[in-house]
Amino acid sequence: MVPEGDDRERLVCTECGYVRYDNPKIIVGAVCTWEERYLMVRRAIPPREGLWCLPSGFMELGESSEEGAAREVWEEARARVTLTDLLALYNLSHISQVHLIYRGHMRSPDCAAGPESLEVALMDWEHLPWGELAYPNVAWALRQHRAMRGRADFAPLGVPAEDAAGP
Repeated sequence: MVPEGDDRERLVCTECGYVRYDNPKIIVGAVCTWEERYLMVRRAIPPREGLWCLPSGFMELGESSEEGAAREVWEEARARVTLTDLLALYNLSHISQVHLIYRGHMRSPDCAAGPESLEVALMDWEHLPWGELAYPNVAWALRQHRAMRGRADFAPLGVPAEDAAGP
């Protein structure tokens, strides 16, 4: 039913009038580097188990997006990171998600697999596992990070134009 004052179908309890709003999920993560190497994690959980990605995940209630991104880095890679700026904002309406990807510098090269990771590695650009990436946004963020090296004079980047049409 469409609740009064609304313009969309919603699930509404016929007894108490409670309206259930389904809203996009916010994903937070970071492209983290130590010197010229990139922090990558191999997923230990579905979906895309066994493939490589950046440390990222769902933002939790009560935390800022920066806090969430740093938490995800710790949870998945047991690394401490200093976030510098927002690299990219990907609006993925086809899966009802918004991704906020930060740039981060690892405080040390120390890292280890967390409970959601099979493996963690610091990889040179030439050794990134391009054919084994879990999601398209991982490649987008890595390439955009590389393109913006040494720069702070840009607005957050979006989905690359060649991928904007969606799947």
